[in-house]
Amino acid sequence: MKSKQENSGLCQAPKLLIVSHEICGSGRFVITTKEKINDKYHRILEAAVKVFAEQSFFQSTVSQIAREAGVADGTIYLYFKNKEDILVQFFSYKAKQVFARFRDEVDGADTAVEKLRNLVRRHLEEFQSDRNMAMVYRAETHQNSRLVEEQIKEMSKMYLDIVSEIVEQGQEEGVIRRDLYLGLVKRFILGAVDEVINTWLHAGSNYDLVTMADPLVDLFMRGIGHNDARDL
Repeated sequence: MKSKQENSGLCQAPKLLIVSHEICGSGRFVITTKEKINDKYHRILEAAVKVFAEQSFFQSTVSQIAREAGVADGTIYLYFKNKEDILVQFFSYKAKQVFARFRDEVDGADTAVEKLRNLVRRHLEEFQSDRNMAMVYRAETHQNSRLVEEQIKEMSKMYLDIVSEIVEQGQEEGVIRRDLYLGLVKRFILGAVDEVINTWLHAGSNYDLVTMADPLVDLFMRGIGHNDARDL
C-alpha cells in the first residue's frame, strides 16, 4: 500500500511529472501525458513571445501571457519560475531548432558560395516566418542590460562558427580572398544580415524579406571574393 505522502504527491501532480491513469487518494484519475505537457509548455512559450513583441518584455505581465496561452495564471508557474525564465527558455528552445535547420541547409550544399546562400536564405526565412521572435530578438540585442545575454552570445558564436567554416572552405576553393581577417569577415556577414532584418521590421514587414538573400550574398562576394569568383 502506498503511503499517505506518496498518494498526496500524485494528487498534487508535481511540475512536469508524467502520470498516466494513476489513481490519487481521493479516487480521481490523474492523466498527464508527455504530449499534453509539451503542448502546454510550447503554447506558453509562443504566447509569451507574442505578448513580449506587442507589449515589450518589461511592460508585459504573467497574467497577459496566461490569457494569451489560454491557461490559468498559476499554470505558468508549473513550467517556469517567472517571466524572465520564460524568455530564457524561449531563446534556448528556439536556438536548438533554428541552428539545426541552419546546419541542415549548410550541409546540404557542396560549394562555399552555395553554403553561404543557403545559410543567409534560411536565416531570413526563420525570422520572416516568426515575426514575434524577430522583434523580441531585436529588442534584446539592442538593450544595454540583457536578460538573455548569455543565450545571445552563444547564438552569435554558433552562427559565427558556421560562417567561419564556410569562409575557410571558400578560401580553400579559391573563391574567397585569403588576405582578409577572418574575424572581420564573419562579423561583417552577421552584422549585414541582422541589419537587413532590422530594416524589414522597421518598414512594417511589408515586403518579402527572403528576396533579399541572393542580392545580399552577391554583395558579400563582391567584397570578400576573388575577382574571378565574384559573379558566382
